[in-house]
Amino acid sequence: MKKILFLSSLLTLLSLYFFWPGKPVKVVIPEGAGAGQAAAALKREGVILSASWFKLIVKLTGTGRRLMPGEYSLRRGMSAEEALWKLTHNTYISSVRVVIPEGWRMEQIAERLEANGIVKAAEFVKLAGDQKAEGYLFPSTYHLKKNTPPQEVINLLKSEFDRQIRPLFSKGFPDKLDEHKTLIIASIVEREAVDDSERPLIAAVYINRYRRRMPLEADPTTQYALGYWKKALTYKDLKFKSPYNTYVVGGLPPGPICNPGQSSVAATLAPANLDALYFVADRKGKHVFNSNFEDHKKAKRRIERAAREEKQ
Repeated sequence: MKKILFLSSLLTLLSLYFFWPGKPVKVVIPEGAGAGQAAAALKREGVILSASWFKLIVKLTGTGRRLMPGEYSLRRGMSAEEALWKLTHNTYISSVRVVIPEGWRMEQIAERLEANGIVKAAEFVKLAGDQKAEGYLFPSTYHLKKNTPPQEVINLLKSEFDRQIRPLFSKGFPDKLDEHKTLIIASIVEREAVDDSERPLIAAVYINRYRRRMPLEADPTTQYALGYWKKALTYKDLKFKSPYNTYVVGGLPPGPICNPGQSSVAATLAPANLDALYFVADRKGKHVFNSNFEDHKKAKRRIERAAREEKQ
């Protein structure tokens, strides 16, 4: 009988601990805080019972680098698991949901952040430019506080890059590529690809051209050099002098031209087994690939002729 009463009491206590809402409290996790500091702050406010247990869970789940600084609305007597989820999913007080699409350059990201009251665009762009963060500002959905310091936002986007992209690099790089070069080509692939299935094909073309020391002649690099994504490039645009314009300079541009998503990076790390050196848009969302320049020119003429006939 005593054993039954003990078990009943234990179940009641556990139920209260996990399901009974405790008193709401605000907890501030400072910038750069590790698991130890976060655990101490949570324990101090009575959110968790054991700082040691919280730190152990962080270690076991490998979420230490995902602890986000900010002011959180939590409750006393939460489970360590629930508290950790809150701190790794950007559930700030008065947070704003911000979607950063794949393929955006840092200026576009800055403009969206400013439009949502997160940062001043000019400050964000200057910091990101000084730190050469283009390409490392991972595109995703974030929940951010208004008036967040720009550096804090940059750190958050880069930490998401570390979580989503760096594990892909652990498998190694294609011949003649390293992390930086892979990210540059992935950023071009991101701007070129429309159909996901073609990302490895487009990556193969640019890698083939790079290995053969051919000019990449990638339109998105010219667009980046011009400072905006101009749709209809002119011959004058293609001659625009810039280290980013691969129509006037050989090799790769100095850095990424946008912030690519996971699929473009993965495609660059595992390009298609293809000897093509050219491709042209078929105006239907895909491309025609060729290894011979004469065949490439024929494909262009065929596509242009078909476009003219459709207009008639």
